[in-house]
Amino acid sequence: MEQLVFSDETVDDLQNGYRIIQKKHSFRYGVDAVLLADFADIKHSHSVIDLGTGSGVIPILIYARRKPAEITAVEIQKDMADMAERSIKLNGLEKNIKVLCMDLKNSPVLLGKAGYDCVVTNPPYVKKECGINNPSETKAIARFEIKCSLEEMLITARELLKPGGKLFMVHRTDRLADIIYEMRDKGIEPKRIRFVHPSIGKRPNLLLIEGARGGNKELKFMAPLYIHDENGEYTEEIHRIYGRTV
Repeated sequence: MEQLVFSDETVDDLQNGYRIIQKKHSFRYGVDAVLLADFADIKHSHSVIDLGTGSGVIPILIYARRKPAEITAVEIQKDMADMAERSIKLNGLEKNIKVLCMDLKNSPVLLGKAGYDCVVTNPPYVKKECGINNPSETKAIARFEIKCSLEEMLITARELLKPGGKLFMVHRTDRLADIIYEMRDKGIEPKRIRFVHPSIGKRPNLLLIEGARGGNKELKFMAPLYIHDENGEYTEEIHRIYGRTV
């Protein structure tokens, strides 16, 4: 029998009937992945591709919520792609989610252009030139634009999307100017944005953004999303997103 979980890994409950395999001392998914999966307006009939899937948590979360027709998960790091594939098998989702180990920049050529209704991505947040001080290569690749820049990811997303197809992305608020400029420059019109605040009264540190390939110029701002309330407890919306009962 194939071994799915190794001694340096944990199996964590996603609180939606599914589980995820993660390294004990390497990059582990955070609230940004959960918020992106909730934010993404994906339909049952959609074909979806996740660029830079890491552990594969976003495809599993999206499948649990939306049950789209097809999800492709692309990851450049072989060990991470292998772990994501084992998580897919652990959950019995081999027919629903396909993991491919490749450079996402090559995916339009290898998978076909204009073939997807939706692209989702939780890309590295920090520019490479800002300096890399993380001793873990896996964590560094996840956090810094080492293998793929924002510009390269958006070019790839545009090529993969059908005309009118949607991009859903989570990123840091300090990159907002870059994000808006690069999306429009690459032919993905920003359509919807939501700022994420660590707590009420604090400035936002994350943003969720939707863009449409070739969309009209109209950007809507959604109500802010707060992680914690005035007492430091998770807000009701965060409990809802995680599928918890309060």
